[in-house]
Amino acid sequence: MIKTKSKGDLIIISGTTCAGKGTVIKKLLSRHNDIVLSTSYTSRDKRVSEIDGVDYYFVSKEEFEEKIKNGDFLEYAQVQYGAYYGTPKREVIELLNKGKDVILEIDVQGAKQIKELYPETILIFIMAPSMREVKRRIEARGDENIEQIIARFKVAYNEINQINNYNYVVVNDDLDEAVRKVEAILVSEKLRVDRIETVDVENEEEIIHELLIDKNK
Repeated sequence: MIKTKSKGDLIIISGTTCAGKGTVIKKLLSRHNDIVLSTSYTSRDKRVSEIDGVDYYFVSKEEFEEKIKNGDFLEYAQVQYGAYYGTPKREVIELLNKGKDVILEIDVQGAKQIKELYPETILIFIMAPSMREVKRRIEARGDENIEQIIARFKVAYNEINQINNYNYVVVNDDLDEAVRKVEAILVSEKLRVDRIETVDVENEEEIIHELLIDKNK
């Protein structure tokens, strides 16, 4: 009776440093074939362990800026040390039109840009249970000095102050539970009334007549 829109959902997942958003996304992708992660473009150099077209699309700064001029990105930003990062527009729209739900793992600035263009975007913010736990996770990595840790904390507090721009907040104190919460969010979004395309209701008198006949048999 009810036909819903076949177009996929655009999902933004952001989070503070060491909140585990990347791990949450990997779990989602392993459990749902209809969810895909958008591959971003970047102008930074490729690391030895990275694969072009999988981790990122690696292009030169000049190529990236040409794509900006051509309007090829849903959002983009130039980060510290001058490297660009951007979400490809054509690839994302093609996936959505095929009925795929597309996840963008981007920061709060990129999320704000996309929300302004596509208000129907689902925005989910992943948080660690506490800043003390963030500190523990950073120290467990053992690859950053105190100045770098302080810098990460400053960014994290700035991001937390912008969570009002998001639809949902999920605290990742237990990975499996956090993934279940995100899954519940995505299911509930599919059931929204504004996703209904058509409602095919049969003739009211015919239905009542048939029901009464069945009851009297």
